Parts: sequence; structure tokens; C-alpha cells
Amino acid sequence: LPPEQHREVVSAALRRPLRHGRGPLLLYILDVLELPDPVLPQLPALLSPDVPAAGLLVVGNKVDLLPADSPGHLGRLRQRVAMACTQAGLHRALLVDVRLVSAKTGFGLEGLVSRLQRSWKCAGDVYLLGATNSGKSTLFNTLLRSDYCKSRAPDIVDRATVSPWPGTTLNLLKFPIINPTCDRIFRRQERLKEEATKTEDQLSSEEKKYLNHLKKQGYLVGEVGRTFQQQKPSPVFEFDPDMLSYSIDEDPRHSSGKHEKREEFTYNEVKDARWCFDTPGIVKENCVLNLLTEKEVKLVLPTHAIVPRTFILKPGMVLFLAALGRVDYLQGEKPAWFTVVASNLLPVHVSTLSNADAIYEKHAGQELLKVPMGGEERMKEFPPLVPQDITLKGIGTTEAVADIKLSSAGWVAVTAPAEEKLLLRAYTPKGTALVVREPPLLPYISTIKGSRIAGTAAYRTKKPPSMVENLKTTMRR
Repeated sequence: LPPEQHREVVSAALRRPLRHGRGPLLLYILDVLELPDPVLPQLPALLSPDVPAAGLLVVGNKVDLLPADSPGHLGRLRQRVAMACTQAGLHRALLVDVRLVSAKTGFGLEGLVSRLQRSWKCAGDVYLLGATNSGKSTLFNTLLRSDYCKSRAPDIVDRATVSPWPGTTLNLLKFPIINPTCDRIFRRQERLKEEATKTEDQLSSEEKKYLNHLKKQGYLVGEVGRTFQQQKPSPVFEFDPDMLSYSIDEDPRHSSGKHEKREEFTYNEVKDARWCFDTPGIVKENCVLNLLTEKEVKLVLPTHAIVPRTFILKPGMVLFLAALGRVDYLQGEKPAWFTVVASNLLPVHVSTLSNADAIYEKHAGQELLKVPMGGEERMKEFPPLVPQDITLKGIGTTEAVADIKLSSAGWVAVTAPAEEKLLLRAYTPKGTALVVREPPLLPYISTIKGSRIAGTAAYRTKKPPSMVENLKTTMRR
């Protein structure tokens, strides 16, 4: 929903009479790739005095996509999210905690569930808020299959709609929160302890296969298990001889007399239940995704661990990120390193300043720059690139001075020798936000590049190894 409409819908839900004598907990899902988050500053307006929210827990999502540029990078990311909350005007009294997770690979999810059960218990309802494409619905679906949810609920509750197209949570879905009694918390802790002693070699073949699948997609991986399972009765099979006997030239017909009964909650299960609600996503304004087709959005939004691509540019050289962004190195004394952090499916092209305009004119909409796609006709309706001049001063050859964030298409981290002054000109499509992020999100990103590719401005790319958080690691020689 657009911001104004979203504020009306969610505020109306939050203004309902207090249930169980306490206001709801707001779980705000923030895409760490989008820092500074464009929606976070809207939360204070949503939490006006007549909206009695009991607390706000901010969850930084998609940490699985970002490589570790140095030891302690997660602590630094968490500090950046906490700083963004302060800058957005969120009071410390309201802010319960800041957590980092991957809703997709499960990293940090068991810790989030433990935090919710420890601090919030079953005190009131919980609302999931977030911008489109922040991973909010993926988190809802993961929590639905975790210890945060009543054991029978996953078989009854419809899952949230997850799609790369913005705004696809179609209804205000909800599931009942389990009451974390002392016995349940003890049993859960025992399960987590037991799982933490396992190694990958002790997993079943199916578990290994799934774990390897996640490790190919993300750097940070975790497993979300269930302590409390609903016991299902053994199925009883009834055969209808008439249904099984059909000729070879006709399709089998399902008996219309028998309908599968949909499982429902009992009155006792829901009469005093606390619920976790999934809300519609907030559409980000001034975002390049709003200009793209569904096919193009799938190329721009990273779904696998991002492999950073580093280039060394001299003054007079230009870097294109597809046809969605451009960075010109106009003036400087020495070469500088430009590291692209964006979807692996987006092409990066380096040229000279004298050829840059002709390259964009010829290849925008074509395979070389890839997005947008659709040739001249597509580019006629696509807004032109608009420039913004940027002046930076380098702080060393191992640490980036700033990120040039090209709307939601990705960013370019700039690393330059200490005290080196750079004049840059960056471009994004008209009507989209270009942000200079200081300090950069991954300041040491250029240090994980591979060797230089002879005769080019590029370095070989290498993907850092994945880390599994809740398995015992074994030393391999």
C-alpha cells in the first residue's frame, strides 16, 4: 500500500480496543541492504499517542546476502540498524531490541523466537510491519513453522503470499502465538542444546541436502526446528471401487459425494489466543523497483549471496550498473577501487568517459546492460538518468570511504588512498533516490577481492564460505 493508505489501515488495526489489557508489540522488518531505510522515519507518525503500542522490535533481515568483509561485521551491522532507529526518532523507551536475521535461510530465527518468548511472552498481539520486498511475509511463514506458533496452526493457517512483485501480501493473515510456559521453554532449550552438539556429518541425507542448498544461496545459514509437534493420527484409506475402475480413454472422476473436511481451530484454542498478524507491505517512494516490470524486478532483487565485484578505475573512467546506475570518476590524482554490491544477475560495464553516453544510448534496453529490457520501445518510457556530483576524500587502501547507493539497484563502495580527493558524478533514473552512505555498510569489502585480471580494470571474484550458526563445526584438513 502507498504510505498514506498503509498508515490508515495499520493505525485502524492498532487502535482497536486493547485485548488482554495491553497494546500490541510491533515487529518491524527492515532490509539491511536498504539502509538508510526509507520507511523507518514513517513509524513515529504511525505510533501517534492514540496508538497504544507496547513496544517495537526492529529486525534487520537479509544478512545472508552480505559477505563478511571483516571479523565482527554482524556487530557493526547491528549498530548501524540501531543508529538508523535513533535517527528516525524512535525512542529508546519504545525500542525493545534490534535483531539480525535471514528469514530465508533461518539464520538468527531461533534467537529471535527466544527473545520474543523471553521479553514479550504471550502478553498481547504482535504485528509484522515492513516495506515491500523486506522479507516480511517470508518471516511470517518461517515463524508459522517455529516454536513461536501453536503446534496445530501450520496445518490450518494459510501461508502468506511471497512474491518479488511489491505489495503482494493480499490479506491480514494471522496465526496464534504459543504460550511459552516454563515447561515449554525448558523443553525448547533442551532441543536447542542437543541440536548445537550435532555436526553436519550427523545430519540425515535430506537435512544435508537442504543445508547445502541454503549454503549455496546465503553466507549465513541456520535451522528453524520445532519442539512441539501436533500428533497426527494414522491415516485411514478408503477405496471407492467405482472411482478406481475407469476405461483407458477417460479421466478418473473424483466422487462428488465426499468432501475433504478442512481442519479448524476449536473454540478453546482461540478464545484467549494472542495473534501474530502479517500486514500489507509499505510501498517505498522514489524507488527504482517502482519503474520496473516483474521480470526486471526478479533480476534486480538479489536472491542468492552477493559476490562483490571490484574494479580499479582511473580518472576519466565510468562504471555502469546495468542501465539503472552510473558512476563517473571525473577528477583525482590516483586510481581508486570501486566495489559493486548488487544482484549477481545485474551486469557491470566499465568504459571511458568519452564513450559512456554512446554506450548507454546504444545498449540501454539491450543485453549488454540487460535491465531495463525491451529495446528502444522500453527505453522511450523509461526516465532518463539524472546526475549528482559527489566529493569524497579517501581514508586508506583497505577501507572504503563511502557507499554510493543507486536506489534499490545496489551500491558502489569507493576505496581510495588516504587524503586522496575524488570528484565523482553518479546517476540514477529520474525520480529515484541516490544516497551517499557514510560510513559505508561494509567498509572493508574491497579486501576480499581476488587477483587482478590482466588487461582489464576488474579483479577476479571469489565467494566467501558460508557459516552455519547452530551446528557444531568440525575442523577439516
